[in-house]
Amino acid sequence: MPKKLIEMKGIHKQYPGVKALDDVHINVYEGEVLGLVGENGAGKSTLMKVLTGITTKDQGTIKLSGKEINPSGPKDSQELGIGIIHQELNLMEHLTVAQNIFIGKEPVKGFLLDNKEENESAYAMLKALNVDIDPNIPVKELTVAKQQMVEIAKALSYDSQLLVMDEPTAALTESEIQELFKVIRDLRDRGHGIVYISHRLDELPQICDRVTVMRDGQYVDTKNMKDITKEEIISMMVGRTIYEKPKVKSAVKEGAETIMSVDNLLAHNVKNVSFELKQGEILGFAGLMGAGRTETMRALFGADKKAGGVIKINGKKVSINTPTDAIANGICYLSEDRKGFGLAVGLSVRDNCVMASLDKYTKGLLTDDKKIEEVTEEFIKKLAIKTPTTTQKVRNLSGGNQQKIVVAKWLIRNSDILIFDEPTRGIDVGAKQEIYHLINELAAQGKSVIMISSELPELLRMSDRILVMREGIVTGELDIAEATQEGIMTLAVMSE
Repeated sequence: MPKKLIEMKGIHKQYPGVKALDDVHINVYEGEVLGLVGENGAGKSTLMKVLTGITTKDQGTIKLSGKEINPSGPKDSQELGIGIIHQELNLMEHLTVAQNIFIGKEPVKGFLLDNKEENESAYAMLKALNVDIDPNIPVKELTVAKQQMVEIAKALSYDSQLLVMDEPTAALTESEIQELFKVIRDLRDRGHGIVYISHRLDELPQICDRVTVMRDGQYVDTKNMKDITKEEIISMMVGRTIYEKPKVKSAVKEGAETIMSVDNLLAHNVKNVSFELKQGEILGFAGLMGAGRTETMRALFGADKKAGGVIKINGKKVSINTPTDAIANGICYLSEDRKGFGLAVGLSVRDNCVMASLDKYTKGLLTDDKKIEEVTEEFIKKLAIKTPTTTQKVRNLSGGNQQKIVVAKWLIRNSDILIFDEPTRGIDVGAKQEIYHLINELAAQGKSVIMISSELPELLRMSDRILVMREGIVTGELDIAEATQEGIMTLAVMSE
């Protein structure tokens, strides 16, 4: 019988107006990968923050190898042998890759930092992850996917008995995910315990030995992975059955007008991209990491500089050089990096919701606070955003609820063209259903939607048409009636 590595028992945590954890217990054994799942707001991340000393528990006990511990902070938990990879990146962008990996534990030679040893050690760690990253370059020059791999290397640089991974594959390609799984299995085989938090339920059978389910801050059950189905896990998570079926026919009305046309768009990693968007259409964009999908949308929105191309809205040529220009032309963009570009996490739910629409609620120098409160409450209810008040700071909400606030911000703006870049990344199955329903509802109302997603089942479920990109070019277009995962992947990897 394996030894119990971690035992958390009777854990309670209360925030103002929110009971985040209510008598939760969880066990992790040596040499196992424990999946930890639940909807956003279920308490998974809060429980792990208690374990790693980021958050102080109100009640309960934590034992490591049978000895009670009370980590006073992340550094304390690291010294105890507990490491964590957070859902949101936690890197110093101005420092190099090597400096980030070994920050706080830099190798020294005499009285000086040993940069050579630091770089060599970082290179060895990245090579073990099968990642080709120069340890000398600043982190800010890396893609989100590569930054995630640096985060993983940073966590693995500690000799941890227990490693917590909170959505570690959210920004990784399939090949990067498989390389990560090799590392996880190796750590497990060496006796380490792994807590693996993921909304990608299809990953769990590949990597987890057991799975623990949480709901509304409470423990639901723990099952052996081989004894439970994906459908049973979902039912335990949300208390209801959810079905995911691909769309078989376009919902766009025959003869629908072209709302936007893009001809020969040129920008960084974007090479003569052309497409049309119909009224009431959900246009999916597929491709592997680095294919140029996000760069295309950022250039279209005016967030990045264009080198050429023509954009027409309702048949009229428009000039979009800044996001302000795009918003004025009825275009909104929900970035894949919601904290970096979609939210002001230090501000309230209310402030974030009306951020893009203040001109509608301002007279002279005064804002109409009553109307702002009313519209915020309307969309909190409409999108089922879990927050105790409209004045709650966004940073205190779960990732799924933060994403809904970004959606609310643009819905309040009432834009006609909505660009969703990875709208369900880091969001649980229940919240996904709500986002899907919302997007379909917007299309039915005549709004036009562009949806980027790395999850092919999601694109097949939601899209009326799918454009596939590779290395900055569009390699093909598929009507939803003929689209398959195999067909999309073929176009995603084909040569020009």
